[in-house]
Amino acid sequence: MNGQRVPGAGGEPQSGGVPASVRDTVSAVGEVPPAGPAQGRGGEASRDAVTSQVSDTDETVATGGNGETVGANQPGGASATSPEDAHGEASRQTVSDQPSKPAGEAAQSEQPAAPHRVVRVVLVDDHRMFRAGVQAEIGRTETTGVQVVGEAGDVDQAVSVIQATRPDVVLLDVHLPGGGGVEVLRRSAAIMAAQEAPVRFLALSVSDAAEDVIGVIRGGARGYVTKTITGSDLVDAIFRVSEDDAVFSPRLAGFVLDAFASTDASPVDEDLDRLTQRERQVLRLIARGYAYKEIGKQLFISVKTVESHVSAVLRKLQLSNRHELTRWATARRLV
Repeated sequence: MNGQRVPGAGGEPQSGGVPASVRDTVSAVGEVPPAGPAQGRGGEASRDAVTSQVSDTDETVATGGNGETVGANQPGGASATSPEDAHGEASRQTVSDQPSKPAGEAAQSEQPAAPHRVVRVVLVDDHRMFRAGVQAEIGRTETTGVQVVGEAGDVDQAVSVIQATRPDVVLLDVHLPGGGGVEVLRRSAAIMAAQEAPVRFLALSVSDAAEDVIGVIRGGARGYVTKTITGSDLVDAIFRVSEDDAVFSPRLAGFVLDAFASTDASPVDEDLDRLTQRERQVLRLIARGYAYKEIGKQLFISVKTVESHVSAVLRKLQLSNRHELTRWATARRLV
């Protein structure tokens, strides 16, 4: 077979018996990796052309080491791949080399934007479980815009935490150990009246009694809502109060309007003003003939705490016993 003339595409004999056009084509094909399944129609046409051209040369594509020719369809033959296949493979490699998008990135991009404004809040309530529930409900800052910056369970703690944190809004319970919500308001008068960043108070209580509502509003609170309020409505109330708006549960607004619209309001009683809200409650119940144990159940406080309040009332009013206390309250129509 050595030196035999093999017809080529151009009909010109070359050394080794293989036409130059075929040898160049096969040589180029041998340097290109096989094409993958994603190769387009162009790659398939090129492979068909090469296969046809190799067939026309009587399947002679190379010379083995022993001098015998090896055909493309014989064992040991080379598989042909077109230049277009090489281009497709390179494109696939380029795409596969690009970094993949994290799985959660698309979902994160669809999350609602966090609130632009955050309202800092202090919770004041003597029931720890209730405080924990409120914080769990409204304290998800990324969705509600409310950040709980402090808590307190009595008057002294409340005043300390409020002064230390200077929140935008204080959620204030009306009934607290140590004097009640009115006492917290009285001791926080300076920061409520501050020219820059004043602290505003929103009463949040289980009580819907007119005297409780009017008492804290006169003390400086910007609103009063009961504990039956929903979490979303409470968040809305907090934002409104932070903007110096007034907020009330529907039925309670009438109490405030009636109290401040009255033209025959009784004059201020300096003796009565010395008493805290809780002391006034104990005073009324004592005047109505309640025993200490009954007062404790009524106000959810211990008998010892009732005794402490009675002693404080007697001292402030300069009275000697509960009988004098009853007469004093009756004379002022507090019973």
